[in-house]
Amino acid sequence: MDRTPNTRAKIERMAKALRHEEPDRVPLSDFFWGSFLERWRADLGLPADTDIYKYYDLDWISTIPNMDPHIRPFETVEETTDHVIVRTGFEALIRKQFADPMPAFLGFATDTLEKMAAFGFDDPWDERRYFRGGDNQIAGVGDGFARNSPAWIDSVRSLHPDFAVYGSVCEAQEMLWRIIGPENGLLWLALHPIETGRFIERVGEFALGLARAQIQAADGRLDGLVIWGDVAYVKDLLFSPEIWRRHFKPVVKAIVDECHAHGLPVIYHGCGNVRRIFEDFIEIGIDAYNPLEFKAGLDAVELRRRYGHRIAFCGNMDVLTWAHAPSDELRRAVLTKLNAAKGGGFIFQSDHSVPSNVSGQRYDEVVRLVREYGRYPLRLGEFDLPDIT
Repeated sequence: MDRTPNTRAKIERMAKALRHEEPDRVPLSDFFWGSFLERWRADLGLPADTDIYKYYDLDWISTIPNMDPHIRPFETVEETTDHVIVRTGFEALIRKQFADPMPAFLGFATDTLEKMAAFGFDDPWDERRYFRGGDNQIAGVGDGFARNSPAWIDSVRSLHPDFAVYGSVCEAQEMLWRIIGPENGLLWLALHPIETGRFIERVGEFALGLARAQIQAADGRLDGLVIWGDVAYVKDLLFSPEIWRRHFKPVVKAIVDECHAHGLPVIYHGCGNVRRIFEDFIEIGIDAYNPLEFKAGLDAVELRRRYGHRIAFCGNMDVLTWAHAPSDELRRAVLTKLNAAKGGGFIFQSDHSVPSNVSGQRYDEVVRLVREYGRYPLRLGEFDLPDIT
């Protein structure tokens, strides 16, 4: 498990930033839509197999084990040249239109309270999740479509020499809607809180088991873990803070505690406006919050003013500015955002994922700006905000 000096520098860079110390420079990475990667390679005249993480020597990358409640191959219901419909190990019926960025969920087999109560989970410690290839929903049906995804441990081993490698686990809310559907998830929480609460407890036990088993399977090759758990939309939470605290917060805390017990920092990925529970994330020890969607009214500089260095921020670069703003405005946005990195505690990324309306040249421009002006001590010139420390 030997790593090069450059990779060790990335790990230290991430660790220092998450400890709210100033490393050599601001860490930089991202999540990318497949359509962006195609455009990026074409715009820059790069070979079709160019890896963007290696091309820019980005700092960290996430990996996804098999989190399907039922480990089994996809059932193909329909397949044409432009789309496929499959039933997955979440017992969800999904149509993937190959030309579209995201799939459509057509139905969920677990569509009654009785089915929810009877729903069983395959063992989170099952070695097939980590050591064997196969179909899995989260890795295989999303921006792209893939059957027989490679064994997770093979991905970890291949990335380990070059990056800070993070594992992944979906917390209870993210698991819940994938099993019973988002509408039922919200409706049953309101109308049948006892029955739904019991199921959420079982979902949470499964998620915690996935985290524990994944850490063991990696055998020291993980540098952190991402918790995926969208609980908000552009304006507010999907449910009241009280519901989140009662049903979902304990699971997130248990996963965070497990990671910290193994010396692994945690980045929580949650879309939308989570202002009303931001203090809760701080309380339970989340190391960094991602992606801090700008379109949801979140601004890392303002959040730094409000919360100081009690939590790190990962993301928040407005992709609309990235795509469309004149170069001088883009420069202003990037350098102003770097104020949030004073004292550490900031990882530069988009405010969700880099989409295809960002050109290869524009992505390249932002990387250059972050690499040039993101070195410590930060010198941001006219864009320096003296009230941020």
